Amino acid sequence: MQEPRWSLYLIGIFMLGLDSKLVGQAFQPEFAEPISNLTVSIGRDATFRCLVHNLGGYRVGWVKADTKAIQAIHVHVITNNHRVGVSHNGQTVWNLHIKNVREEDRGQYMCQINTDPMKSQMGYLDVVIPPDFVAEETSGDVMVHEGGTVRLSCRARGQPPPRVMWKREDGSDIVIRNANGSKNKVSVLEEEILTLSKISRSDMGAYLCIASNGVPPTISKRIIIKVHFYPEIQVPNQLVGAPLGTDVTLECYVESSPKSINYWVRDSSEMVISSSKYEVINTMVSSFESRMALTVRKLAVADVGGYRCVAKNSLGEVDSVIRLYEIPGPSDEIAIASTRKEDYKYSTPLEGPDNQFGSAERSDDEDDREPITDVLRIQNNSLDNESKNKTFSNTTNSIAKQNISNKIRKIIDKLEIEARDIVSNASFLNSRPNYKIIFIFFTLIFYLN
Repeated sequence: MQEPRWSLYLIGIFMLGLDSKLVGQAFQPEFAEPISNLTVSIGRDATFRCLVHNLGGYRVGWVKADTKAIQAIHVHVITNNHRVGVSHNGQTVWNLHIKNVREEDRGQYMCQINTDPMKSQMGYLDVVIPPDFVAEETSGDVMVHEGGTVRLSCRARGQPPPRVMWKREDGSDIVIRNANGSKNKVSVLEEEILTLSKISRSDMGAYLCIASNGVPPTISKRIIIKVHFYPEIQVPNQLVGAPLGTDVTLECYVESSPKSINYWVRDSSEMVISSSKYEVINTMVSSFESRMALTVRKLAVADVGGYRCVAKNSLGEVDSVIRLYEIPGPSDEIAIASTRKEDYKYSTPLEGPDNQFGSAERSDDEDDREPITDVLRIQNNSLDNESKNKTFSNTTNSIAKQNISNKIRKIIDKLEIEARDIVSNASFLNSRPNYKIIFIFFTLIFYLN
């Protein structure tokens, strides 16, 4: 009975004395899955995970493949990089941690098992960098005279290399003028260099250089283009009228860059400032446009005259004059209407200075001085018993006929007789009639009817 017991004891000691590697040969370690590639923004943390089955007594190590620098073996960090660390979960999950990733951390990382031969697998760490402007190669605010050329540069770095484009801040188009005189309008220009030739005041404003590479955040730089030019004034109404006692506003529109000093001056060289009599308002319409408004309260006779709007900047000075005049009120209009009625005594619509025909019954001066109201009265009296039922248009034609002088009537009668003779002539169809006389005849007939 003792021999079998000793045999079992010896077998147990033999088994316990076996090297762990010899025992593990029956269960070789294997990687459970590939290592995932990582893409990490600079400054963030990265973690590689290596899954191993049946590790047994073998050890796991980490190596940076491109430099062959050992990062860690099993649970011990070998590298001097304090940002590198390791962790594990049992015998299966083995992690390599890289904190605050830098650009030099980019590359292949190898997870190794110290079998014979060695087993390994690799994962790639890509360190991406958001765009950043290269200050020494990017333009700042610029100033140019109208008609000149502006060249703006915008360069950015990052990983992957960023894409650069230009836009106007207000959303309007960028105008690209070519050497041949043609021009293109684009809302977005994908170039590092923006060139604006023959620049005009409409090109003035803020331009945005935008750089992006898919790595947040997208960045932009605001560049101001200032176009300087001589001041200009536009006046909607150079003659402005208003009745006495009312308020009236004078307007001037100014374009200038740099911004001009705007003011009003009367024709007496007296500067107009805001007071109980005047209200002076300057309003900016755009970066280079402004509206000058002068309101004259309770217009008086003394306020009538010229008002000069003046714009002055470092390049020069310009002005424009507005004439303010009085418009008659209701009482004045009655007086003017009465005066105009008296004026009609000296002229009629049918006769004037160019009329060279006289009258057989009275002189030309007497005809000219005959008021139209008298003509109407005479005509109405003469037609009282004969044409009471005639329309107003017939009365008007009779007035016109009455006003024609006797000399004109004689000429008309003579032409009428000649025209009738021509028409009644038997050879009318075979001869060439005097078309001039016929034309005058029918014209006069049409006029008199």
